[in-house]
Amino acid sequence: MSLGIISHSDCSAHNVGEHHPERPARIAAIQQEIANCELEPHLLHINAQPIKQEQLELAHNAEYIEYIFENAPREGILQLDADTAMMPESLNAALLSAGAATNAVDLVMSQEVNAAFCATRPPGHHAERDKAMGFCLFNNVAIAAIYAKQQYQLARVAVVDFDVHHGNGTENILRDESGFLFCSTFQHPFYPFSGTEAHPTHIINTPLSANAGSQEFRQAITNDWLPALHQFKPELLLISAGFDAHAEDNMSQVMLYEEDYHWVSRELKSIADQYSDGRIVSVLEGGYSLGALGRSVVAHLEGLLS
Repeated sequence: MSLGIISHSDCSAHNVGEHHPERPARIAAIQQEIANCELEPHLLHINAQPIKQEQLELAHNAEYIEYIFENAPREGILQLDADTAMMPESLNAALLSAGAATNAVDLVMSQEVNAAFCATRPPGHHAERDKAMGFCLFNNVAIAAIYAKQQYQLARVAVVDFDVHHGNGTENILRDESGFLFCSTFQHPFYPFSGTEAHPTHIINTPLSANAGSQEFRQAITNDWLPALHQFKPELLLISAGFDAHAEDNMSQVMLYEEDYHWVSRELKSIADQYSDGRIVSVLEGGYSLGALGRSVVAHLEGLLS
């Protein structure tokens, strides 16, 4: 089995401050841990290609896209909200991150690889149709999901999100689209303070309490995600892979470990093996404790390769 690792050095050029948690060192930590693990014979390293501007309209309003392009700074920092900013290299990094996700879809759909992981930044799952949010400019996983459904005439595409924050942007984009299932676990109450309101049946939100650990997380997956995925029978499975629920990550109070990320990845691979010919696309979201992030990504990849 082969697994594609899609990345680009320009994703590390996006740097909105040395004290900002979503920083270039995140990618370096992942790359270092991958280089030191035993997975290398199974990995295919691929350079991301930037997404075309018109493809962003799969998930975003034209007015929002135009605003980002027209206001991308040539120098200094543009603050889009309290958490989200752009500097001169940010737009290119964001186009590469979104492009990596659609590149990954093409790779798994053409069977060049069995699965793919996008080690790119900035992340995307908080970006809504018409606004940036939570470190995110474009919603990489939502763009990839809609692209896959249209490009390959798929009837059912599932997106699952185990980041510690609710994938509000992905829900915002997919909630009125047919042929999608979206599942999200997240600490609640917690940023972005969404996910507990009424939602359609193809949206599966499972809040986790502060200080929730492995047992509560695994029960949520077992009781909520897996039955929904079996009923839905996805033809392609996409993962918003956030690792900020790790016990060492001070971004949250949930207490997960590498073993939990390996376990959930293995469970998701089993779903993909049954319904999607093993096709999985995983896209990096959060994870800010560098050591825990690198180890968790390797555990995730090991689960996808199991």
